[in-house]
Amino acid sequence: MTEPVTGRCFCGSIRFRFNQPPVAKRACWCRDCQYLAAGNASINLIFPLASRELEGEVRDYVSLSDGGNTMRRSFCPHCGTPLFSASSSRPEMVVVRAGALDDRELGRPDGFIWTASAPSWGLTDTDVPSCPNQPPPIAAR
Repeated sequence: MTEPVTGRCFCGSIRFRFNQPPVAKRACWCRDCQYLAAGNASINLIFPLASRELEGEVRDYVSLSDGGNTMRRSFCPHCGTPLFSASSSRPEMVVVRAGALDDRELGRPDGFIWTASAPSWGLTDTDVPSCPNQPPPIAAR
């Protein structure tokens, strides 16, 4: 078994743990993620939801994504740290914001998505795959 992936919000009111490795690691340039990441791409790890252990209570914001899915974005109600996202199209998966990880080195993206929405100065790594919009769904391992 691999080491668990752990993290927390800025104030420490919420802690989480995943006992499985992520199924994907992506940088997302959709407009919604740019809002969440202060104008940059949002760096996200995708895990099976069933592998998450959560301490503390998150607050949710529900909206419609650029891809047309209902998104539930979870954050700490005390400090506002963006933590998780879940899509109606993939309810068995959860997206974790890399900035909340205890080991941020785990957040190096394997790909970039929604690059068509990136500003002209937006950076991508040309050594990894990129997609101009929403890629096909990822299956849990």
